[in-house]
Amino acid sequence: MTTLTAGASFSSERTRVLARPAAFWGVVAATATLLAASSAPSPLYAVYQAEYHFSAITLTAVFAVYVLALLASLLTIGRISDVLGRRPVLAAALVLEAAAMGVFLDARGVSWLYAARTLQGIATGAAVGVLGAYLLDLQPPGGSRLGSLMNSVAATGGLGVGAVVTGVLVQFAPHPTRLIFVVFIAAFALLLVLTAFLPETAPRVPGARPSIRPQIAVPTAARRHFVKAAPTMISTWMLGGLIFSVGGSVLVTLFGETNHAIVGLVIGAFSGAGAITSTLLRDVAPVRMARIGTLILVVGVALFVGALATTSLAVFIVGAVLAGAGFGPAFLGAFRTVSQLAEPHARAGLISAIYVVSYLAFSIPALTAGLVIGHAGLRATAMVYGAVVGLVAVATLGSSAKTD
Repeated sequence: MTTLTAGASFSSERTRVLARPAAFWGVVAATATLLAASSAPSPLYAVYQAEYHFSAITLTAVFAVYVLALLASLLTIGRISDVLGRRPVLAAALVLEAAAMGVFLDARGVSWLYAARTLQGIATGAAVGVLGAYLLDLQPPGGSRLGSLMNSVAATGGLGVGAVVTGVLVQFAPHPTRLIFVVFIAAFALLLVLTAFLPETAPRVPGARPSIRPQIAVPTAARRHFVKAAPTMISTWMLGGLIFSVGGSVLVTLFGETNHAIVGLVIGAFSGAGAITSTLLRDVAPVRMARIGTLILVVGVALFVGALATTSLAVFIVGAVLAGAGFGPAFLGAFRTVSQLAEPHARAGLISAIYVVSYLAFSIPALTAGLVIGHAGLRATAMVYGAVVGLVAVATLGSSAKTD
């Protein structure tokens, strides 16, 4: 611990705050926990369907309200920490996230799931911008790229951990629709305490009201690179939408896998592979990293589609792991190309813009698939979805080659 000056958004007095390295890793933990919470309900949907007797269309609607709330939050309050300061915005997001976990914990019907996912979407949208900016603010000086690496690794790793832990608890622990949310409430309470000791890296400035006008805030200096990186963001997060929206249903319905722990492990392996590959390729130039990741992604998606056609569980698992191994470095390369171009006072806005594009790519195809499954069937829908992801990824490779 060391003594620093607290941010203007809290007080002008000196207060004890964490040293930068400890604060950085604390924010990494917050990022991973937040994304783990966002994926935790996924393995529970089958349980909720059996308990509350709702249709696949209703399940799609529950997913939709989360995405709509998240996108609305990203477009408005996602960049407000550039104006109000990092700590108060992060603290508010953690409180709202804990409240969402509380609604899940006491859920008694579909309306409770709508309420919980709406609160969670708002909280996640508010948090991803401030957390991403915080990691860049607190990364080691001297041109370090650790902040962008942890932005990707903590997010993808957190998604995997959430799916795995929930799957294991659903299969083996008592009260499967309750226990995981008790764990997350405790985790967010601890993170809220941690937030009080983080250094403020974005002192409060005027302009809070204009900052919440809906917009995609990409600084002029970053716009050209943002446009070039957008296809990679789209292809990677379309893939994420494929795995997290239909992956569990495919394992249960097409491959007959009824063990929730295994379903969670397979989905978690997708994200875990992305985190591991991103770390291994962390020193590769961003553009080359994105290409390598996209190429691996294409191979993984091809295996995914082939597994659906042949009903081969082994090929499906290998395809999911390879697709995840491509997802991680492809997105990290795109993120790193763009995120370093913003000045500190515009970082949260730019990172929120990255996630607006990413979550649109994540959600629109997944929502469409949810609506189509009832008419075309799960296998055909998943195969077409996978084929579209593969085509977008191949087009991304072709486009990047032409710009060299």
